[in-house]
Amino acid sequence: MPRTAPHKIELKKQYLFSILSVLAVSVICYGLTPYLGYRVVALILLVTVSLIAISFDIWPVLLSAALSAFIWDFFFIPPHFTIHVNSTEDAILLIMYFIIALVNAVLTYKIRQVEKLARLREEKAKAIKLYNTFLNSLSHELKTPIAAIIGATDNLQAGNESLSEENKEQLVEEIAKASFRLNQQVENLLNMSRIESGFLKPRQDWCDISETIHEVVRRIEENNPAQPVSIQLHPDLPLCRLDKVMLETVLYNLLINAVRYSGPRSAIAVIAACYADTLELTIEDNGPGFPTEEINYVFRKFYRGTDNTTSGTGLGLSIVKGFTEAMGGTVELSSPTGGGARFTLRFPGAASPVKLH
Repeated sequence: MPRTAPHKIELKKQYLFSILSVLAVSVICYGLTPYLGYRVVALILLVTVSLIAISFDIWPVLLSAALSAFIWDFFFIPPHFTIHVNSTEDAILLIMYFIIALVNAVLTYKIRQVEKLARLREEKAKAIKLYNTFLNSLSHELKTPIAAIIGATDNLQAGNESLSEENKEQLVEEIAKASFRLNQQVENLLNMSRIESGFLKPRQDWCDISETIHEVVRRIEENNPAQPVSIQLHPDLPLCRLDKVMLETVLYNLLINAVRYSGPRSAIAVIAACYADTLELTIEDNGPGFPTEEINYVFRKFYRGTDNTTSGTGLGLSIVKGFTEAMGGTVELSSPTGGGARFTLRFPGAASPVKLH
């Protein structure tokens, strides 16, 4: 994942902090002058300027370098409280101090600029790689159902007399499945654009969680998945104030993800319960699950597991996270003791005190 740049402090605050830092160190050193000596103070002030140069822009750093040189001359080099320097050695030291402070500030700033440029290039390279991976995956996801629709449609339009009614029904079923798959990919792209636009606002309304879950499971079962999907609902499940369309999208993406990746011999379960005013939904399976090192990355956009061969764009789980958080909830992935994957959704304050039964 690309690293994000640290929050940049406003330029006015940089000037203020630079001045205060030099003044604070100077005051401390002034009290310790009898024990340190004014030449050691110069080294301490140089370290202070160097630390400022690590974080701030060039002009606040140059100001702190000039200010520290003036303070060292005025307060520490004999005679005190004057810019005049009696000793030739001290004059040379003062000049060298000022030059070193300026050169140190400029070089440190240049190094930071080079590091920033290298980081931007690295992030750009990663973004391009991610973008290409997504395009390749998306082109496959779109071309496959489109090719199936075109092939089945051509067979039907050809008027081939050898096609039985059963064959025609199979072709129509293939068109329906491919159209459904194509529509799902388009919906995922639209949903991701809504999340990234920042204008994702849920329409909260009271909805029957039991009805919503059964409706989503029915949509999954229309595609004849190899795995059975069981529903376990708490008997006193209340109405919940959520965006029904968003919740259906979240549940559908989690279930279709389980169908695709858990394996044909696994079992999938949807569990719903309410604790106080918090709705908790769990979608779990007993398939191979996720490698431990990948659990923290599965909700990232375009992320796909390193060891799976199933096609996909890597948008489903990022949409789950975006929609869940938009509704004020949280989602987490864990690995049950017996294996598989468990997604837990929690929506605090969503449940109504009025029970349905």
